Amino acid sequence: MADPFDHAWSAADAVPGWTTREQGRALWDAVHRLAPGATVVEIGSHQGRSTIVLGHAARSVGARVVAIDPFLDGPPYGGQRTRDAFEANIAANDLGGVVELVVGYSTKLRPTWDRPADLLFIDGKHDYWTYTDDLRWSAFLPGDAEVLVHDCFSSVGVTSGTVAKVLPGSRLSYRDRVGTLARFTVTPPTRRDRLRLARELPWFARNVLVKALLRLRLRPIARLLGHHSPVDPY
Repeated sequence: MADPFDHAWSAADAVPGWTTREQGRALWDAVHRLAPGATVVEIGSHQGRSTIVLGHAARSVGARVVAIDPFLDGPPYGGQRTRDAFEANIAANDLGGVVELVVGYSTKLRPTWDRPADLLFIDGKHDYWTYTDDLRWSAFLPGDAEVLVHDCFSSVGVTSGTVAKVLPGSRLSYRDRVGTLARFTVTPPTRRDRLRLARELPWFARNVLVKALLRLRLRPIARLLGHHSPVDPY
């Protein structure tokens, strides 16, 4: 029997974006750990690449997805054209009854938000201030719920926010990662959880160094670090 994920990924992979197949599978599996009637909140949807995976998974378990994005004007966001592409991609996958689009800044929506959620996927603006505010959406989750963070170990803003707020914090525990898609749970962290997170930091430093080498057109040195692609790692 064909894996239903393969169908979902085939649709998602036709949409521009940065989510890899392996990360898509992690999102799919996270939704499949939810009970019927659950709500997934996605912060940062762009053209819907990850939303399609979440939506197909949610439909199969009887859950729903709330996609939050302000659709900013200008590069690299695209404004109204990106929103139009998102809505067209959701419609093409017949996910209109599963995915609810909420247009707005996550940081402005959060203070007045009054709806519970069961899974949080953070892939919004990657600066320190926005990301650390987006972490506060975990307040709408029950205990032991999962928080997935894209580019957790490849973005200076996201990684610094994780080090400043999650590593010494008492709310989220680091579990694992798929590439730089990190998985946390709403559970007070143990010392082992903190050490597990801290051990990822040298890998983050390597990713940042590779990005700098690519900007400086020093690809031969980047290859010495194991990076053989002309594009940024993760």
